[in-house]
Amino acid sequence: MIRNLVTLVAVAVFGVIASDVRVRAADLVRIGILGIDNYGSVAYTEFLNKPHGEGVFEGMRVVAAYPVGSDDYPDSAKLGAQWKDQLSKMYQSPKDPKDAVPPIEWVDSLDALLSKVDCVMIFSLDARLHRKQAEPVLRAGKKLFIGRPLASSPEDAVAIMKLAAETKTPCWSSSQHRFSTGFAGMVNHPEVGKVIGCDVYGGWDPKAPEADKFWRPLHSLETLYTIMGGPGVVSVTCASTPTTESITATWKDGRVGTYRGIKEGAVKYSATVFGDKGVSTSGIYGHGVPVKGVVPTNDEYVGYKPLATEIAKFFKTGQVPVQPAETLEIFALMQAAEESKAKGGAVVPLKNLWETK
Repeated sequence: MIRNLVTLVAVAVFGVIASDVRVRAADLVRIGILGIDNYGSVAYTEFLNKPHGEGVFEGMRVVAAYPVGSDDYPDSAKLGAQWKDQLSKMYQSPKDPKDAVPPIEWVDSLDALLSKVDCVMIFSLDARLHRKQAEPVLRAGKKLFIGRPLASSPEDAVAIMKLAAETKTPCWSSSQHRFSTGFAGMVNHPEVGKVIGCDVYGGWDPKAPEADKFWRPLHSLETLYTIMGGPGVVSVTCASTPTTESITATWKDGRVGTYRGIKEGAVKYSATVFGDKGVSTSGIYGHGVPVKGVVPTNDEYVGYKPLATEIAKFFKTGQVPVQPAETLEIFALMQAAEESKAKGGAVVPLKNLWETK
């Protein structure tokens, strides 16, 4: 009798556990990575696959990856192999067996990847590949995040966003700088108030691969748009010298924002913010906002976590945190800056890329 009772209890407990496992498997958001030679493939998987994920990361997992690379992009093969090794080993040798995470499955085709996942992250370093990679993902209806940049040209950026709209598939792209605490926290900062203008500065690599030259200012322009509160630029000028790339953007409400691309000397990613209450330096990438003008550097370094959080929210809700119109406006701004530079610094009106045929 006692033996039978113990057996019944054991069966019942096992049934509850098995049921719980099935529920968790059914609720799991299965993520796939397309292209892994961008370090973002490792950086965001560290958050999404963390054992016993909590909060927004609960129920998320990168389950498969297609490690396609680029034959003519510098170090693509080398970096792809390096990040594949890290991804393969990630969370695979825990001290406590309860912390084990199922290994990422490596597949050899995009079709195979799409058959195993609910949503996709593209992390190919060579942005020239993004349009071709994104199209089948969007046609399959899989929610899509594209690691910066969205594309290598305005034409490809528009094509991706228009296909996302046609297929009604949520899609977005962002630099991790956009959500860094020290930048995002400058909007309505108590010591600054309403933002009237902003001067952003960051790196401009004169030796960037040909495929990257168009979008060199992207990190800092995303910072500029974050602090200025979104789109609305109507015209751009650009001055270019051997030491500096200087872009000035005028918003439709008369506010002005600038980007200083540093080609020589010390490189730092930060900004000066002008408001109706005061003027302040912003935080620096990865750290918090200044207090009484003092920029924290000994606080917690958040790095990729803020963007990882937004990616997880997106995969759960399908709500994009950066609207296509804003992303395309940034591409239009970069295009206008190139045109202004070619015209000796002339004022160039921004085009509406969505309406451009």
